[in-house]
Amino acid sequence: MAETVAKKSFFARIRDYFSGVRSEMKKVSWPSRKDTFKYTVVVIVVCAAFAVLFWVLDTIFLALLGLIV
Repeated sequence: MAETVAKKSFFARIRDYFSGVRSEMKKVSWPSRKDTFKYTVVVIVVCAAFAVLFWVLDTIFLALLGLIV
């Protein structure tokens, strides 16, 4: 026997979706302002360090290429 499941309307599905989003957002553990600042500083420092590293590597490879050519 096949059961027919009543399909919800488009707006009912949208309402259910946002209801689920609200429910899940209440479960999120948000970082404090101090932690957010700390993590932001770490990200900026790591990005700057990688930028300097790539600049140094690029300069070395450019010099080596200049010697070859």
